[in-house]
Amino acid sequence: MTPAAYSPRPADIGAPWRAPVADAPVRAEVAVPGSKSITNRELVLSALAETPSRLIAPLHSDDSARMIDALRALGAHIEAVPGEGRFGPDLVVTPFGTEVTDAVVDCGQAGTVMRFVTPLAGLARGEVTVTAHESALHRPMAEMIRSLRELGVDIDDGGRWTLPFLVHGHGHVRGGEVTIDASGSSQFVSGLLLAAPRFDVGLRLVHDGHRLPSLPHIDMTVEALGHRGVVVERPSEREWLVPAGPLRGKELTIEPDLSNAAPFLAAAVLTGGRVTVPHWPVHSTQPGALLADILTEMGARVTRRSGVLAVTGTGEIRGVDLDLSAASELTPSLFALAAFADSPSTLHGIGHIRGHETDRIAALVGNLRALGGSAEELEDGIRITPAPLRGGLWRAHHDHRMATAGAIIGLRVPGVEVDDIGTTAKTMPEFPELWAEMLADDVRVDG
Repeated sequence: MTPAAYSPRPADIGAPWRAPVADAPVRAEVAVPGSKSITNRELVLSALAETPSRLIAPLHSDDSARMIDALRALGAHIEAVPGEGRFGPDLVVTPFGTEVTDAVVDCGQAGTVMRFVTPLAGLARGEVTVTAHESALHRPMAEMIRSLRELGVDIDDGGRWTLPFLVHGHGHVRGGEVTIDASGSSQFVSGLLLAAPRFDVGLRLVHDGHRLPSLPHIDMTVEALGHRGVVVERPSEREWLVPAGPLRGKELTIEPDLSNAAPFLAAAVLTGGRVTVPHWPVHSTQPGALLADILTEMGARVTRRSGVLAVTGTGEIRGVDLDLSAASELTPSLFALAAFADSPSTLHGIGHIRGHETDRIAALVGNLRALGGSAEELEDGIRITPAPLRGGLWRAHHDHRMATAGAIIGLRVPGVEVDDIGTTAKTMPEFPELWAEMLADDVRVDG
C-alpha cells in the first residue's frame, strides 16, 4: 500500500460543509498529525543521504504524497512500513541511485515540492518536467529558476519564468555563489540549502530582498541539515554557507504540525473552553511554536507541562497589532479570532501570502465581508474591525487554511458553510474528523 492511500480526502469533497456551532465551551485533547514542513524536508534529505532513513510519525497528506511521488520519480525508493502512530505508517527512504532519470514531477498545489524538488532535478540524469495544478501555476518561481541557472542548472521555461518547465539534468550541479531576493517565499532559500551539500562546490547564498518572510522555516532547514551532519555557517542574517559533503541517513520522529493545531486552540479561545495538544515540543523551529505567546496576547491562558500545551479561553479576546512575518501561515486562524475581539486588530508583515494557494489577504477580507464583517486590505497586511456576523458561504479558494478559518468562525456564527472542506487534505486529511471529535456533544448543525 502506498503512503498516498493514507491521505483520503473527505467523502463530501466539493460539497458545502455546514460548520458546527459550539453551544458550550469546547473541552478536548486533540492530537494533530506530523508537521508538513518537517516531513517534506526530511523526505528530501533522506533521498539525498548516503544510507537509508526511517521517518517515524510523518505526515500523510496531499502535499507529502506529492513529495513522495516526486522523489520516487527521481529515483528514490520510499516504502510505507507499520508504525505506532494514529495517522498512518512510518516511511523508509532509500536514497537516489545513479540511474538515468526521465521524469515528470507534478507538484499539485505544494509549494514545498515546487521549490525543494526543482534543485534536485538538476542532479538527475535526464529530462525532468516540473508542473503543477492549474490553480498553482501562478505561484512565484522566477527567483528559483534564475538562481539555479546561475548555479549551473539547465532549465527551459519558454521565457515565462514560471511553471511548467523542463530541467535538463546532467547528474550534477556546479553550485557556487548566488544572490537572490526571497521576499516572495522563504522556500527559495530552503530549497537551495537542502540540495546544496550535493552541489560540486557547495553553496554561498545571499538574500538581498527588502524582507525575509517565515524565517523560522529557514532555521528549520538549517537545523535539519545539522542533524544530518552538515554544518551551515551564517556569517550574517542574510547569508548562508553550505559545504559540499555527505548527508547521513537517520531515524527521526516527526513533530506534530503546530500550525495545524491553531484552529483547535482557537476554538478554546473562542468558546471559553480548554483544548490540550500532546507531544508539544520543548524547542521547535516551527512557526506554530509562536502560538503560545500570540494567544496569550489575545487574552487566553496558556500553560505547558510534561509535553502538553493547554490553551484556556478566559471569555476575553483582545484586539492585537501583530507582526506575523515569522509566522504568516497562522494568519487565517488568527484573523478568524480577531473577528470576535473586543477591539480592532492589525496583522502585518504578511504581504507575501498573496502568492500562496490563493491571495490569502483578499480571500480573507472578501469572505468576512460576505458574512457582514468589516476588514480591509493593507499593503502588507489586514485590519479587522469586529462586527456582528451572519451565516453564509465561506469560500476555501483551494486553500486548506482558508477552509479551517471558516470552521473557526462557524463555531460562533450559525449557518456558515465552507464550500470545499476537502481542501484541508492538503496538510490534514483528518481535519473534519478531528473537528467533530473535539466538539463531541457540544455542538449543533443548524438546518
